[in-house]
Amino acid sequence: MQDKNIGFTIGKFAPLHKGHQLLIETALKEMDEMYVVIYDTDIIDINVKQRANWIKQLYPDVHIIYAYNSPKKYGLDDESVKIQMEYLSELIKDIPVTYFYSSELYGEKVANYLNIRNRIVDLERKQIPISSTMVRKNYEENSKYIENFIYSDLNKRTK
Repeated sequence: MQDKNIGFTIGKFAPLHKGHQLLIETALKEMDEMYVVIYDTDIIDINVKQRANWIKQLYPDVHIIYAYNSPKKYGLDDESVKIQMEYLSELIKDIPVTYFYSSELYGEKVANYLNIRNRIVDLERKQIPISSTMVRKNYEENSKYIENFIYSDLNKRTK
């Protein structure tokens, strides 16, 4: 019997946008199981459970892992990668992941550390030219990149 292909990705999803959706949808087509690790963050005033609900509403088959109290040191330098990978390894230690999905350069570092395959999706943002930072800067201008129910949630908190 062939082993299952189990993918995962990480992010803040602050907010979830069409680029994230492309990543998750690609993984769901290619994998037998998909896990999404959602990091807590203060860059948006919508809690991690609400952000997870956005994902579950669109993708009920995705498994959610909450990343509370995550390390605040980021970067591609060896020390930052080590800190992040030790934290991430602990979160997924009981899941036999085989692929890491991302649209970021750190994907290679994660995959190498975990000795799994790296699957990059739209790294150059050519298919969907958006980032969460761009959405946060102007929800209205970038509303075409977020689902209506997410846009509604974002507007509720600013009123």
